[in-house]
Amino acid sequence: MNEAYQLQLLNVNCASCVNKIEAAIKEMDPTVDFQISFAERLINIQGKHPSDKMIAKLATIGYQAVLYHQENEQALVKKHVRALQHRAAVAGVFGAGLMFLSMSIVSPSLQSNWGQLIWLVIAIGTLVVMRFAGKEIYMRAFKSICNRHATMDTLISIGVSAAWFFSLVITLMPSAFPKNNQHLYYEASLLILAFVNIGAALEIKARGKTSEAINRLIGLKPDSATRVLANGAEEKIKVADIKIGDHLRVKPGDPLPVDGVIVDGHSSIDESMLTGESMPISKKEGDKVYCGTLNKIGAFIFTVTQSRQDTALSKIISLVKQAQATKPPISKLTDQVSAYFVPFVLLFALLTAVFWSTLGYGLNVIFLTSMSVLVIACPCALGLAAPISVIIGMGKAAEKGVLIRNGEALQKASQINAILLDKTGTITEGQPAIVDISIADKIDKLWVLQLAGSIEQSSEHPIAQAIVNEVKKEKIELLPIQSFKAMIGFGVSAVIDGKKVLLGNKKLMRDNDIYDRHLDETAQNFSLKGQTPVYIAVDNKIAAILAIADPIKPTSIEAVRKMKQLGLDVFMVTGDNSRTASAIAAQVGINNIYSETLPNDKTQKVKELQLQNKVVAMVGDGINDSPALSQADVGFAIGCGTDVAIESADVTLMSNSLQSVLDAIFVSQATMRNIKQNLVAAFLYNSLGIPIAAGILYPIWEIFLNPAGAGLAMAASSVTVVMNANRLRHLIK
Repeated sequence: MNEAYQLQLLNVNCASCVNKIEAAIKEMDPTVDFQISFAERLINIQGKHPSDKMIAKLATIGYQAVLYHQENEQALVKKHVRALQHRAAVAGVFGAGLMFLSMSIVSPSLQSNWGQLIWLVIAIGTLVVMRFAGKEIYMRAFKSICNRHATMDTLISIGVSAAWFFSLVITLMPSAFPKNNQHLYYEASLLILAFVNIGAALEIKARGKTSEAINRLIGLKPDSATRVLANGAEEKIKVADIKIGDHLRVKPGDPLPVDGVIVDGHSSIDESMLTGESMPISKKEGDKVYCGTLNKIGAFIFTVTQSRQDTALSKIISLVKQAQATKPPISKLTDQVSAYFVPFVLLFALLTAVFWSTLGYGLNVIFLTSMSVLVIACPCALGLAAPISVIIGMGKAAEKGVLIRNGEALQKASQINAILLDKTGTITEGQPAIVDISIADKIDKLWVLQLAGSIEQSSEHPIAQAIVNEVKKEKIELLPIQSFKAMIGFGVSAVIDGKKVLLGNKKLMRDNDIYDRHLDETAQNFSLKGQTPVYIAVDNKIAAILAIADPIKPTSIEAVRKMKQLGLDVFMVTGDNSRTASAIAAQVGINNIYSETLPNDKTQKVKELQLQNKVVAMVGDGINDSPALSQADVGFAIGCGTDVAIESADVTLMSNSLQSVLDAIFVSQATMRNIKQNLVAAFLYNSLGIPIAAGILYPIWEIFLNPAGAGLAMAASSVTVVMNANRLRHLIK
């Protein structure tokens, strides 16, 4: 039986480590479904291997992992950061002290026995501090070498050790070196470790902000609830103790602990955490309510229908976390580079030493340049460039009610240049409603609606439902009816309050010799707008004409306008007739219309645009449009409410508004821009940093980079990438 769980990686420092872990898991079992989030240091695993076996496997290749629990994550992170800060402080203080000592006039001389002895004591003390500050780095490097693999830890440990051994040899045998080559690098060993540790601590703290959005969603879950017992008494219970079927009371201002259905009372509920829409939604008996939403006004009792693990909010959090661990295609380049990066740096350091040796420079220059090359190189910045931005982008999208399934969908959404919009339920509300009424002279509108609602109150026809809904909205009392008769294809008739009432189409009126030229012209105008005219006649005289249509959503016109501003080619696809389709398209400003299309026809339209080298998005309801959603480069399932199980779409929109499509495109574009900035910064850093460390500036300005400075630059590169990614939190409002 498969199990899903997450492992927290405690000692992964670069993308090379990720490659090694991936290889080890695949070697263990190629069928295991897993994703590694380097930015969060998490492995999402779904497979037959229990967590303890997976942890043991990772330990054999030098990586420590623990079973991830949201509750103890912050404690683990704080403990890790404190340990890194302590190591950095100790190494930094001793390293700075040694640097000032070597530069001062009281620096012990290697030419005297006492001076040599003092430096030997310093060497031993430096080794003790190196063990404290760099023990984990050395252990990881040793295990990597044992597994024939090189990582950033390999570079750091070789550079730091070389600095110490080189200094020790000079301390023990100063006469074997020319005076200008007797420089000691004990302080460099310590300062490099200090910068590495403080850089890691700063990176972890900055990374912690990247999951702010998802942590906010998690924080929506309350810790307790009020259960109503069978005898009417109430008790306070923990959310973990809630069972399906329990009755829970919710007071104004309370967040809902689980999903359920209202059985008593009514209220207005803020569902913005699900849909991204700020307006509270009225809820009454029989309506569904959802975990994490906020009760605004009124108190009610609801029956629990889902366990806390199966709530809509839990599913959203799970989907977002899975998506955050995926990689956009653009990151494949960094994966390929990181696989060869460390061996390349080792080779480049060796070639640097050979180069300066060939030119006749002394050991001091040879050592200085080759060690700086080892220390400044950092595959960590490359590995973080994409994942850190993806985490923030996915989280901010979720805050807006946009669930992006994976990194590939995120990248493609930023490249969309053609978009197909389904009409019913996407551009329009998806339910017929009365959109206009034309009343005969001296007739009361509410009386007409009362007659129409009374005669249609038992019908399930969509037009009848539209009329009944309008009557309910106006809170009009329905009247009893007599002699009811349904005429298929024409309408209905009945006697209401002693009056003969006919309700139906124009044919019904003609068959009963009922005609009103003025109102008939109005009916034609309704038809031209794509609206269905419904006649109401009382005692053989037309009293009113109702215009029934699927109303356009309030946000559709503005959303289409903005899509055009973005340069998108906007198309409408619908199974409706051409007249209705043209009328709706004209109102929202769409010129490209495909009407009377079947599901397969919609798929074909997507293919036709793709053959024109368009990156095509399809926006639909996720059910009838599923073939087209699957065919499109990016499929948007809109108006899903809290139904998160739309598997055919790349992007699930919790809101009914087309504005969510624009939100998704904006988030994807901002995220991809940020990823490209990070990649450019990471590649530029290594492209410039490594040659500078190798001494490229020496022939021009006679400048060599100090190994300690190289360590500072290496630590700064990762922190810079993380800080740039965190800008997304403010860019995406």
